[in-house]
Amino acid sequence: MSGGMGLIRIDGRRKDQVRPVTITRNFNKYAEGSVLIQMGETKVICTASVEEKVPPFLKDKGKGWVTAEYAMLPRATHERSPREAVKGRQGGRTLEIQRLVGRALRAVTDMTQMGERTIWIDCDVIQADGGTRTASITGSFIALADAFAVLKKQGLIKRCPLLDYLAAVSVGKVGGEIMVDLAYEEDSLADVDMNLVMTGRGRFVEIQGTAERTPFDRKDMDEFLTLGWKAIQGLVEMQKELVGSLE
Repeated sequence: MSGGMGLIRIDGRRKDQVRPVTITRNFNKYAEGSVLIQMGETKVICTASVEEKVPPFLKDKGKGWVTAEYAMLPRATHERSPREAVKGRQGGRTLEIQRLVGRALRAVTDMTQMGERTIWIDCDVIQADGGTRTASITGSFIALADAFAVLKKQGLIKRCPLLDYLAAVSVGKVGGEIMVDLAYEEDSLADVDMNLVMTGRGRFVEIQGTAERTPFDRKDMDEFLTLGWKAIQGLVEMQKELVGSLE
């Protein structure tokens, strides 16, 4: 382990260490798949709901669809934020995150194996302390796998359409140090903020990286990807224990 790995963070973690992760399945008794994922103080409910139709652009194409919605409860944050439904429109951040979640899940789903049905993924943040979009992706994958297991058990699909596992983590540079899974306090001080979405086999699905304060170099990029992949492997191991093989 390199010298910097020993750095102790605000909450006592090493820079390569994710926050404690707790995953509670079947959190909602009505949804085909549902998970409460907790990463440190961030808590997100991810549900997967099956709808027996597809959007108009996929009608009669013999394919299914996976799409996502994302929302934060008013008191998920330090101060109350008004509900977007009351404002009458979703904010840019909400739209960006729900598109990211949908895209990421579709990247590991063979939609020709789903039949003409849609799976709606709902990610509801009940407490936010950094990394809500990455926790949403990691939790939603399990909810989606559970929904496919229900469809398979009902004889509606022959095999699980998932092609690989999928997990996500934030990586950042804070005070000159590169670290994974930033809590809010670290995120708000970050020089560089990156979200990494990868498959269980280590292929990239999405890299969202921004220099918040100072530009970063290629060497930093390599370290972001290395540390991020190590963290994602740990999350994928948890998914494998819960979901088992993708068949």
